[in-house]
Amino acid sequence: MVNSRAKGARGERELANKLKEQGFEARRGQQFCGSNGDPDVVCTELDDYHIECKVVQALNIYNAMEQSLNDCKDKTPICVHRKNHKPWLVTMFLEDWLTLVKPKVTQTLSPTQDQKK
Repeated sequence: MVNSRAKGARGERELANKLKEQGFEARRGQQFCGSNGDPDVVCTELDDYHIECKVVQALNIYNAMEQSLNDCKDKTPICVHRKNHKPWLVTMFLEDWLTLVKPKVTQTLSPTQDQKK
């Protein structure tokens, strides 16, 4: 049986390294302070987000998002997760995602497209 705490720590390090590969400053969140409510991964450039990291085969995404929501304070809760040998996925609430994409969609609409709405 795999030690879930060790597996979680490996997943957090892996995610932090993935972010570093993309040029972000990232590290495990609980490695220095370990207090409850800390994000699993701390990333300076993504400081508006509370990152909950999960590497499990059968993830209850609603429980993971609830955990992120309960810990996020004034940040946007997200869950970054994957199964073994699968790519990373990001889950967030629809309202938060729409807040991200709506300004971009509005900017790209031409005046005639905008008038059709």
